[in-house]
Amino acid sequence: MGQFGCATCLVTALALTWSATSFATSNAPNPQSEKADSEREKPDERKFEPFKPEAVTSAGTVTVGGQAISYQAIAGTFIVHPKDWDDVPRDPKADRAGPAPAEEGAEAKNPTAEASMFYVAYFKSGGSPRPVTFFYNGGPGSASLWLHMGAFGPRRIVTATDVHTPAAPYAVVNNGSSLLDATDLVFIDAPGTGFSRIAGKDKEKAFFGVDPDAYAFAEFISQFLSKYGRWNSPKYLFGESYGTPRSAVLVNQLQADRSIDFNGVILLSQILNFDLSPDRPTGNPGIDLPYQTALPTYAATAWYHHKLPAEHQSLDALLAEVEQFAMGDYAHALARGSELGAAERAAIAEKLHQYTGLPVDYILRADLRIDGGEFRQNLQGDDGRTTGRLDSRFSGPDIDPLSQRADYDPQAAALSSAYVSAFNDYVRRDLHYGDGKVFKPSIRIFTTWNFQHRLPGQTQQPMSSRQGSNVMPDLANAMKINPNLKVQLNAGYFDLATPFYQGVYEMHHLPIPANLQANIEYKFYDSGHMVYAKDSSLKMLHDNVAAFIRRTSNLGN
Repeated sequence: MGQFGCATCLVTALALTWSATSFATSNAPNPQSEKADSEREKPDERKFEPFKPEAVTSAGTVTVGGQAISYQAIAGTFIVHPKDWDDVPRDPKADRAGPAPAEEGAEAKNPTAEASMFYVAYFKSGGSPRPVTFFYNGGPGSASLWLHMGAFGPRRIVTATDVHTPAAPYAVVNNGSSLLDATDLVFIDAPGTGFSRIAGKDKEKAFFGVDPDAYAFAEFISQFLSKYGRWNSPKYLFGESYGTPRSAVLVNQLQADRSIDFNGVILLSQILNFDLSPDRPTGNPGIDLPYQTALPTYAATAWYHHKLPAEHQSLDALLAEVEQFAMGDYAHALARGSELGAAERAAIAEKLHQYTGLPVDYILRADLRIDGGEFRQNLQGDDGRTTGRLDSRFSGPDIDPLSQRADYDPQAAALSSAYVSAFNDYVRRDLHYGDGKVFKPSIRIFTTWNFQHRLPGQTQQPMSSRQGSNVMPDLANAMKINPNLKVQLNAGYFDLATPFYQGVYEMHHLPIPANLQANIEYKFYDSGHMVYAKDSSLKMLHDNVAAFIRRTSNLGN
């Protein structure tokens, strides 16, 4: 999950706003390990014992599509160092406009900060040549156990479809939808999350931000390609939730700065322009697009919970109708602002009632603008229930029936214990890694995350703010400097963290030549932010991603 999606929700309401991969769950503490971590991570520490890379190898078998696949698993760490983004020379006329590359062997300006980045890699036995795909969740501040244990690893946690999963023992089973049939897999924990650690002076500044985070991943991937001899393999990025803006910045850094072209970028539960977040658009008055792009998801959610005044047999037909209204009459009405007449205002409110199930008087009092938290609190409010954010098929008892906005996310509460428990058991029992170590499924860094981002070709340092952060130009630049780069957008209809139509809007507004739009494909699912939390959607996701990789890997299979 990430702040925006998947099972990546953070504990705080704000972090939950952006994370479907970071859950607010903690593990049983190991006092000695926690003491060691705290001592090595003192913020003012100028000297520390450097991290050392690790690698533990094991083997296993997974059955996909009736075929048994033997694999080698490696659980380990790479050590990466930060780059001082304030001291990077810029050349706006460079052919590949992006942060200037570091010279080979050059030391970082802050050599006292470093990160030990944890990964689990699965290599199909005797499978060369093979594509390799790098997976990560989002947050920011989430480990990647969600994609690992819920989607594509060889073992998968079994959870309930749209209700709270009962407590342990949990079932971990063969994953018939593992992507090992199409690609080798590398699951990466962002610095500070999972088993990854950061240390040294100003370590948070060195890694917790849009640009330094992507740089750390670029360093990791470069080292991985060298260590495991994968420079000539077809290469893919797969990011979920905040992992999607990470992918946009990362693929541009890899291609523009390091001359490492990728075959494809696979995006799940996308948000590239943070101004489009449906969670708190009221904090950005005058920006009405979030209300428009979230409306189809409101309609899908109300349809699922039988809250619409009229019957709609086809969800697809309903969504097509709502999308047209959202970008047509609704957009026109919102653009009018205070100039909108009373009769037209009443007509738009009635239409919104038909598409959301919310009362007309409430819609009018909200000035026709209802954010995600308000919708989730009120859709089933008469029943005393709060609607899910990451997956709006889920619902749970209201924490406070009088709240203006939802106080928690029922899906995060329903699934997080299962995922965290399953991974902690699996990584130690099957992968033989983690004894004496504390696994951190999420860390609370969203409110302090540095959203300052230097766009491709930008010579001046931008303002540091979440509002206005937009990495669409990064993905566009990556597609222009590598016109063969293919992109697949995957989205769930019931995702209120990163609504599916928001991703569609972003893709159709990328600043790229018209012919490059053909490089983008769209796949939709009747599931939520964590599309894979529904068995049938997981099977579809596997088939779509596997077909994408086989079609673009240039291996002739």
